Amino acid sequence: MYVVKGIVRCYDGNKTYAFKGGDYCLAQKNRLGRYKKEKVDGELEKVFVFFDEQFLRLFQEKHKINAAKSIISDTIVKINPTGLIPNFIHSLMPYYYGGGKIEARFSDIKKEELLIILLENQPELSSVFFDYGRPEKINLEEFMNRNYRFNVSLQRFAYLTGRSLSAFKRDFKTIFNETPNKWLVQKRLQEAYFLIDKKNKRPSEIYLELGFEDLSHFSLAFKKLFGVRPTHIKLKS
Repeated sequence: MYVVKGIVRCYDGNKTYAFKGGDYCLAQKNRLGRYKKEKVDGELEKVFVFFDEQFLRLFQEKHKINAAKSIISDTIVKINPTGLIPNFIHSLMPYYYGGGKIEARFSDIKKEELLIILLENQPELSSVFFDYGRPEKINLEEFMNRNYRFNVSLQRFAYLTGRSLSAFKRDFKTIFNETPNKWLVQKRLQEAYFLIDKKNKRPSEIYLELGFEDLSHFSLAFKKLFGVRPTHIKLKS
């Protein structure tokens, strides 16, 4: 991701990163993240380049690259500053057509150019690009307590924790003594109560960040659990 104008904030379950005009980063696959975009002086412009597995495999074979042994655990990976990346972004502009997409016949050529720049600038990134494995089985309790705010399917949670859906549900019940769906709703609503009551947040400010799709559903679920609508918390106290 390259931010041309404006600000993009990225939340990965642990912390929030802020990128302004001229900043760039790499986001790893098989991770959860949420992006919040803000205009500066009425402008917002960013460039995303996606490297799919088929492209990466062909690139690795063509250039005879062995993946580095280093482990980069961060979801958002910092890229060492180099003037080649801003120059590359500038070079993309003549190839764009309506809809914000680069012309198909140039797409792979430009992606290959960018990947060469990244790997020459930071060889250890090969451990990120050329890792084709599925997520390994990880600590379910730690993962869910860190990522319950993300509105993704149980199938996705299961995959990211290295489990089949049935194994995920079974392990979840063992650890939390509750079904995943019920636990997720209660956890998000408890967090909402804290933010409204102690941090003076408005329901409209937090419902999306806590994994609810619409405000009315959030309000109804909140009242069902706590007996009062979220807008009435201060009145109750």
